[in-house]
Parts: sequence; C-alpha cells; structure tokens
Amino acid sequence: MRIMSPYNGCASITREQFLFYEMRTTAKLLLEGISHDEVIKRIVSDNLFQYPTEKSTRQMAKTCLKRLDCLGDDSLVKAIANQPSEVAKQICLYAMMKRYRLVWDFMVTVIGEKYRQQNFSFSPVDINTFFLQLQEQDDYVAGWSETTIKKIRSVLIHVLVENEYLDNNRSDHLNPVWLQPILENAIKTAGDDIALKAFNSFL
Repeated sequence: MRIMSPYNGCASITREQFLFYEMRTTAKLLLEGISHDEVIKRIVSDNLFQYPTEKSTRQMAKTCLKRLDCLGDDSLVKAIANQPSEVAKQICLYAMMKRYRLVWDFMVTVIGEKYRQQNFSFSPVDINTFFLQLQEQDDYVAGWSETTIKKIRSVLIHVLVENEYLDNNRSDHLNPVWLQPILENAIKTAGDDIALKAFNSFL
C-alpha cells in the first residue's frame, strides 16, 4: 500500500501563490454569513478577482475557502477581512502554513531556526538545502521536476517579501518581524506553539 506523502498537493502553490487580495475578498463574503457555495457563486458572477476565465476564478475561490477553513478560527477570518494589511497578511501566511505542509516546514525549520539562532543571513542556498533534504526524505517530493521546485522556490520568496521578512526577492538578510497579538493568541490556543518561531516569537 502506497503511503500518502504529507507534501501531496503542495506543488499547487505554483499556480495559487499568496493570494492576499483574493483571501481578503473571500473572508469579507464569509462574514456575511453565506455558504461556501454562495461565496464562490458571488465571486464568479461579479468577477471579484478580475481573472480572465470563470474556471480560474472558481478554482481560486475554492483555494481561498480551503485556506480560511484551515484556520479554524472565525476571529482570524474576520481579521483578514478587516484588519490593516500587515495584520491580515500575517494571518494569510499562517493559513498557507496550515494548508500546505511544505510552507509550514519551510517557515518553521528554515526561517524559524534562523530567528532562533539570531542568524539573519539569507540566500538561495538556504532554500536549495531545504529542498534537497525534502527530496531525500520524501519520494513524492523527489519526483518533482526542477521546474516545479524553481516555481515553488519563487513562491516562497514572494511570500517572504509580501510579509516583509525580505526587502525584495534578491535580499540577502531577513528582517526582524513582529508577531501580531491576535495571531499569537490563536496559535497558542490551537496548540501550534512550534509555529511561533516562524514569526520570530519564542516562549
């Protein structure tokens, strides 16, 4: 019997990206108390994402709903909808971590460890080493093409820039980040304490 990889489906982030605008739009609709199906219907019929095709709009609406569901916390969904962008983006990052094991592992084992060690250097070597280790540990990831890995690497860098861990995609050092209190409380309540270090926070 084939064992399912925890990284199954993670390659989808190559087309899904960070989706901050889409996440905020979806969260606002959820706050209206309508069903997931109705949220998708509204996003598609009103072309709220401004995508060229109905198919891509529907797919990304479903993706946003899955990420929001992963949070398991209505207060975080509300914060994505209404809080300033720096707060909402950080929660969107946590949602990505919860949804995709690869993003979780990268943020905790690479970024979190750098903060723990007070080592703010950052280079392509850090991401390359991360992927090499994953490929050694997991046959599913080992089967990814170099093109797929390159695309995922680009998404991870973009996520770091969006959340101001990096100044730009060529930056060679991590900025100190500050964990927003609403997210810190939610992480602790969920028992996800190990995720704190991904946000430069330590118990």
